[in-house]
Amino acid sequence: MDKRKRFAVQALSTLLHNANFKGFFTGRLYTGPLKQVCVPGLNCYSCPGAVGACPLGSLQNFLGGLKFRFPYYVVGLLLFFGAVLGRAVCGFLCPFGLLQELLNRIPFYKKNRFRADRALRYLKYLVLLLLVVLPLFVKLTPFFCKYLCPSGTLAGLLLSLHDAALRSRWGAIFSWKSVVLAAVLLSSLIVYRPFCKYLCPLGAIYGFFNKFALFRMELDTAGCVGCKRCAAVCRMGVDPSETPNSAECIRCGDCVNACPAGVLSLGFRRAAAPQKTD
Repeated sequence: MDKRKRFAVQALSTLLHNANFKGFFTGRLYTGPLKQVCVPGLNCYSCPGAVGACPLGSLQNFLGGLKFRFPYYVVGLLLFFGAVLGRAVCGFLCPFGLLQELLNRIPFYKKNRFRADRALRYLKYLVLLLLVVLPLFVKLTPFFCKYLCPSGTLAGLLLSLHDAALRSRWGAIFSWKSVVLAAVLLSSLIVYRPFCKYLCPLGAIYGFFNKFALFRMELDTAGCVGCKRCAAVCRMGVDPSETPNSAECIRCGDCVNACPAGVLSLGFRRAAAPQKTD
């Protein structure tokens, strides 16, 4: 996958997620019919430019009703996006993922591999369980949106530029979320997509589908020369020669470009060739 083509897809996706351009200048949210539709990536409903709803935010909003309602529509869309694309959603369609990538391009000290990296990867599953899944079955505050989501904090900051009353209502929770957002943005200068790696529950969900998604990595094991160049260039810490469909892989295609033997490929699952019969 050509890096320029992937960036073009990411940029187009971000623009489509936030096509209410005038909202950035007026501070007014889009409230049309598209706002009822879930987008695949992490993009807060309250962003001034947002024309759709974040799937995690939609899941959390089901807590607001007087009666428990299972979010069949939202879960169905997540299953659909996961089954078709897996974490390619993260690599191609997520606006917050693109923001982290752009920050990581800034010349600065880089450190993608460190001792605690593997252990930190499990945090996103804990966030998914405690802040997203558990509140669906217990009448609790929508924890992820209220206490952690950096995309929501960024949306709040953008809205506050146009609303002094909103700024006056900032409290301890918003201050905490601002610290989280600042930590994510600053660490993005050093680590490639830190929120995606360590904290994003949406990435955790899509990662479950990587082994089964229609869009997947194919490895010709017979032709692999074992040079490990694919693992060396992977900024998500995956060894595609061992686990080409790892839950951590965002399908960026860097390993495909680096493979000297051309045994790695990305695309929709190919149909098996028919067996010859005598």
